Amino acid sequence: MTTAADARPARSGGALSDMWVIARRGFLHMRREPEALADVTLQPVMFTLLFAYVFGGAIPVAGGSYREFLMGGIFAQTLVFGSFGVAMSLASDRKNGAIDRFRSLPMARSAILGGHALSHLVRGLLPIALMSVCGLIVGWRVHTGVVDAVAGYGLMIAFLFAVIWVGILMGSMLPTPEAVQGVGFAAIFPVTFIASTFVPISTLPGVLKPIAEWNPVTSMAEALRRLYGNPHGEFGPDPSFPLRHPVAYTLIWIVGIVAVCAPLAVLFYQRSIRD
Repeated sequence: MTTAADARPARSGGALSDMWVIARRGFLHMRREPEALADVTLQPVMFTLLFAYVFGGAIPVAGGSYREFLMGGIFAQTLVFGSFGVAMSLASDRKNGAIDRFRSLPMARSAILGGHALSHLVRGLLPIALMSVCGLIVGWRVHTGVVDAVAGYGLMIAFLFAVIWVGILMGSMLPTPEAVQGVGFAAIFPVTFIASTFVPISTLPGVLKPIAEWNPVTSMAEALRRLYGNPHGEFGPDPSFPLRHPVAYTLIWIVGIVAVCAPLAVLFYQRSIRD
């Protein structure tokens, strides 16, 4: 007797090829809906230009110009906001029934989450490139060697990969894109501002200063400033570990985020498709 499962067509490829199919679908959506890329194109450019020209002359930074200080924070903030795109995409697929259609196909179970992660990792390279060009226009420069410059971009890609898993976790936990937008914005927006994103650590009040010092957004911004030879402001006579070793502290966060969020994302995703 032939069952429905036996009637399914045999898989023609492995998990990687299935993941590439989902990722390619994401690339096609980007090409057909370019307005959906506003958050990774217009927003980072707008932030860069506004803060560089509106606040550039009002915020002094010890050791250099505010515009060079700004770029490390803009890079870090935009990378964190990258979690929104994948969360919204996954939540939308769950809401409109796309996930159910994928599950009816002879497809590896890991392909859906892996494909979303891959497509948004590539998507996240666009704002990095745009901000680099925009930064050069407003006066940002890399004052270190090629190795440090490449290490800075490599660190950004690794950090982006980590926050994408935060987005996948949000998209697996929250039922709709509207819920993702509301809850995600309320949770992520303060994290990017209680940091040295736009102002030096020394300017923050006593209550917020220790929070900002241990914030991974701060360490990401400071790691880029160090790797690119940009000013970071005053840290005081006895800076905390994240300020003294921002690259190492950021790498610790990257490993920790992936180690915690990836398994949780898979767990909540599996629960959501069983409901």
